[in-house]
This record gives sequence, C-alpha cells and structure tokens, in this order.
Amino acid sequence: MDPWYLDNLVCPLDGLPLSYRDASLVSQAGRKYPVVDGVPVMLVTEAEQTIGVANSSLARARGDSSGIDGRAPNLYLESLGISDAEKEGLVQLARNGRSGIDPVVAYMIGATSGLTYKHLIGTLKEYPIPELRLPDSEGALLLDLGCNWGRWSIAAARKGYRVTGIDPSVGAIMAARRVARQLDLPIKYVVADARYLPFKDTSFGFVFSYSVLQHLSKANVITVLSQIRRVLRPDGMSLIQMPNWLGVRCLYHQARRNFREARNFEVRYWSLRALKRAFEENIGPSDISVDCYFGLGLQKSDKHLMPPLFRFAIRLSERLRSISQNFGTLKSFADSVYVASVKPSERSA
Repeated sequence: MDPWYLDNLVCPLDGLPLSYRDASLVSQAGRKYPVVDGVPVMLVTEAEQTIGVANSSLARARGDSSGIDGRAPNLYLESLGISDAEKEGLVQLARNGRSGIDPVVAYMIGATSGLTYKHLIGTLKEYPIPELRLPDSEGALLLDLGCNWGRWSIAAARKGYRVTGIDPSVGAIMAARRVARQLDLPIKYVVADARYLPFKDTSFGFVFSYSVLQHLSKANVITVLSQIRRVLRPDGMSLIQMPNWLGVRCLYHQARRNFREARNFEVRYWSLRALKRAFEENIGPSDISVDCYFGLGLQKSDKHLMPPLFRFAIRLSERLRSISQNFGTLKSFADSVYVASVKPSERSA
C-alpha cells in the first residue's frame, strides 16, 4: 500500500492515527478499514449509508463473495449503480479491449449529469473534463468530495492542485485511479463518506464538490459542511455546486413529483437564502454564483460532444451566466449554482 495513506488518513470516527496490518488500516480503538487493491475503504459501518453502492462497497471490502458480479470481478460492477443491461455492455467493451476510454467511464458517463450525457453511453471517444472555476495553483491541496470517475479531480490536477478524491463506490474509485494513471496524473483516491472524512484537521486548502450534496438530506448536508470546515485550513476555500429550487428545470422536476419531499437519492432543492445561511453558519462567509441554467451540469467545455439542442442550451446558459454577473436578480433563476465559502482564520473568527 502507498505509504501516503498512512501519513494522511485518520480514523473517520475519532480522528486518531491508523496502523497497517492484515490488509487493513486499523484504528487505535481496533476498528478495521479494509484495503482493496491498494485503496483504503474508509466507510463507517456503524452509519446508515446514503447510497446503496456504499453497502456494496463495504460488502466487497469485507470479502463477501455473495454479491460479486462474476462477469468482471476486477471492475467491481456491483458497486457502480448502473443497470444490468449497461453492465453487460460494459463487460463486452472491456473484453474487446479496443477502446481508449476506460469501460466503466464509458457506461458511468450516463450518470454524470442527468440526461445530458446519456447519448454517449458506450460510445464515448474522449474524457469530458470540465472547466474548474478556481484559480491555477502551484500545489495547493484540494479535496474532491464525491468524485465518481474523477473528471473534476482531473480538472483540478491539470490546474496544478494536488488532489485527493473520495467516493463511496469502490468501482468508481478504481475507475478514477485507472483514468488518472492513463493520463499520468498523481491523484490520490479513497473510498469514503463525506459525512465522515478520514483526514486530519486543517488538511486542505480547497474543498470542491459537484452534483453530490444535492442528493443528501438537509441534515446530512449540514454534517458534511461541518466536516468541510474541519478539514479546511484557516482561510481555506470550498466551492460546492448546489441546485436552486427556482430554476426552470428544477421547478419542472419538482412539479413532476408534485413538490413532495425528496426520497432516497432524489435531488433536494434549496433556496439561495437557505444555501447562504447554511454555508455561512457551518463554514464561513459565502458567496453564490451561477453555474448554469436549463439543467444541472451543462458544461461549456462539453459543447462539442452534445447534440444540437443541448449545444443551443449551453450557449444560452453561458450567455445568461455572463449577464447574471452584472444583474444579480437573474441569479435567482439559475438551476445550478456554486457556493464559495471561506473558513475564517483564527484572527478573524
């Protein structure tokens, strides 16, 4: 196992150092966190998991063979959260060995941003790496929460950050590691839960997350925000994407479910006022800016991969985003926003 993990990980429950023995990281209280193919699985067994793939990841890490998908055990299909038909296509793609795209990413791409990428499932020709709206860096430490196959981690690494990505899916993390190696990027990955971050206090200068916290209950979001504050250095910054309940597409999806409370992994919609209050109370001074309109996750960098209707939506979204910088009222109707928060230094706290 890479010694970096022993130097940088702690028990997510008590924050104390870990030792390595019997293919596990072991806490001083005797809790064991299995290491699977060199990757620590730091999920907390005592907690109720927020997504089903976390339970599959835990079972696989413990050596429970009953749930293993035997078609391609090395791809951890049981922890990917895709349909059986998609798993079969993934396996066939992996077997033919002709694609330059990781087979897991080729099929996980459909879950990257709602329906936006579904037309690319199984036919992806390049990794869609978005533009990270953070300044270039010369080695600042950045934590990517809910990194999935690593597209935002890659974006950050290419801007000079030293990146660690976490996700509760062991299959997604293994895919992210393979892609990082393919692209020769020194990104570290850990299977972990954002509510129980296995890192020391004040470990990171930046924390980033995209299309993740929107799936958690509001109580769990508050827990994650407190963890972000804990691992951020004084004056460190978080940049977190969230959905705005007044966005056109957000209103459409809320209407489709008759404005009932979200269940399970459904998106939770927030007002801008509630977002600002939650982030300021739990991290520090916060500003909200527009990510995009007409959906959650439309990226200018992906325009060339999109069909004509989506390309038009992206162009219009970018135009409205530009206008919103001078006309704040327009921000109120964005579908997707970024919340940028700064953890106060001890002097200013």
